[in-house]
Amino acid sequence: MSTTNLDTARRYLRAIEQGATGEALAAFFHPEVTQQEYPNRLVPTGATRDLRALLEGAERGQKAVGSQRYEVRHTVAEGDHVALEVDWSATLKVPVGKLPAGGTMRATLAMFITFRDGLIVSQHNYDCFEPF
Repeated sequence: MSTTNLDTARRYLRAIEQGATGEALAAFFHPEVTQQEYPNRLVPTGATRDLRALLEGAERGQKAVGSQRYEVRHTVAEGDHVALEVDWSATLKVPVGKLPAGGTMRATLAMFITFRDGLIVSQHNYDCFEPF
């Protein structure tokens, strides 16, 4: 049975939930990957990340987030393109805004992922955080 890009996108989210970093996370990305995070409450000016920055961000995230969950609400997949609407939640290790350590941060995400050769070559995130 062949793996579809949608299957890979779901496995990618599960790997993040399980705390994947380093090679385990890099295995999902094409070497030329770029991720665009559009401005949001947590990253007010937005951010563009390459593979190195994505992996460094995952390491930093381990220090701030104890656990996280991606609940996929809707998907659209066509060829090398996958769109996901996701409810995200994370238990914080450190306080963020009015949320204490141990509190839960929540967001609704729209993720648009493009694949090349079965690997993520671009990811665009529109992250809508609940007040914190």
